[in-house]
Amino acid sequence: MDAAIRRWRAALFLFMLAAGTGMASWVARTPAVRDGLDVSTGVLGLVLFGLSTGSMAGVTASGPLVRRYGGRVTISAGAALVVAGLLVVAAGASLSLAVGVFCGLALFGGGLGIAEVAFNIEGAAVESLIGRPVLPVLHGCFSLGTVVGALLGMALTAAGFPVGWHLTAVAALIAAVAVRAVLSLPHGTGKKAADDSPRAGGRPGRLRVWRDRRLVLIGVIVLAMAFAEGAANDWLPLLMVDGYHVSATAGSLTFLAFASSMTLGRFAGGPLLERFGRTLVVRISAATAALGLVVVIVSPSPLMAGAATVLWGLGTSLGFPVTLSAAGDHPHDAAERVGAVATAGYVAFLVGPPALGFLADHIGLRLTMTVVLVLLTAASALAGVLGSDRRAEAEAEAAQTSPA
Repeated sequence: MDAAIRRWRAALFLFMLAAGTGMASWVARTPAVRDGLDVSTGVLGLVLFGLSTGSMAGVTASGPLVRRYGGRVTISAGAALVVAGLLVVAAGASLSLAVGVFCGLALFGGGLGIAEVAFNIEGAAVESLIGRPVLPVLHGCFSLGTVVGALLGMALTAAGFPVGWHLTAVAALIAAVAVRAVLSLPHGTGKKAADDSPRAGGRPGRLRVWRDRRLVLIGVIVLAMAFAEGAANDWLPLLMVDGYHVSATAGSLTFLAFASSMTLGRFAGGPLLERFGRTLVVRISAATAALGLVVVIVSPSPLMAGAATVLWGLGTSLGFPVTLSAAGDHPHDAAERVGAVATAGYVAFLVGPPALGFLADHIGLRLTMTVVLVLLTAASALAGVLGSDRRAEAEAEAAQTSPA
């Protein structure tokens, strides 16, 4: 790699680290926010739909924005919304305004959706240039950020530090990191010329990629794996507090164990993928996550359930980045395919889990996690479509069907 590509890759890693810190800082303080707002789990689920609503808008808009303005401009806009959203959440939590928290989460989710889809397109571009896995480490940086955020949240929860001041400080940190990262990104990654054909960037092109049966099945896998990760991010601290009657600090500690295992799995994933291939790695990963989730659901012991979250985290760690790499195995439509699968994954990650709150009001969070268990089983069964390296096959197919 030359110096420019190294700076490019480092900027992606740095921002994802900051984004993970921001997400975990919110997650670790959800019990304190719920208590401060004085709402039920079901009502908190409605508040969390602010994050889902913003994320839906963000991930939907990100691909077109990248195609029109490039990744650097899109990421700048997303980072600004992330910072603004955290500041609004901080104000809403301080003033005990559920509407304020909802609106702040909508801004935060919108910014995160816009930025992270663009970052995955940037990461896939770097991966293609250097010929080595980048996306697992990129997402590993996000997970490392969640570990940092969880540690900070756990310490501040134990100290009784106000949620508002905590999130304000995190917003300032993300703003500083975003400025530094954006300046190191190249201009125009993923940008399409105005006269490009509909195949390349317009609505027909975006819909056309989903005509590929393999991509649809990859989308199902990313839905399942992202849902499993998002369920832990949204509900794991509360699951331990309400389901096992542990303290809020212990709930944050459990999320820390989950985030640490996610980080370990993603940083260790590159050599495993090179040796065993995507299919076997994802199949075993989904089965491992399912096993950990079964223990979390049925265990009579909070200690055993907390330990099982390590399996849950390890198992879900590689699902999202590996499916994005598989989606990018195409000679012409790599950016569009990565953007489409990333969008599907982020929708599942941020939109699906809040809906679990309504079911949890009736059967409890522990039994509600059986929904996630079913999805993980499906992901393990479908892992064969990922292949070990389908780029050569795609190039051969494109050559056979080309008018030339």
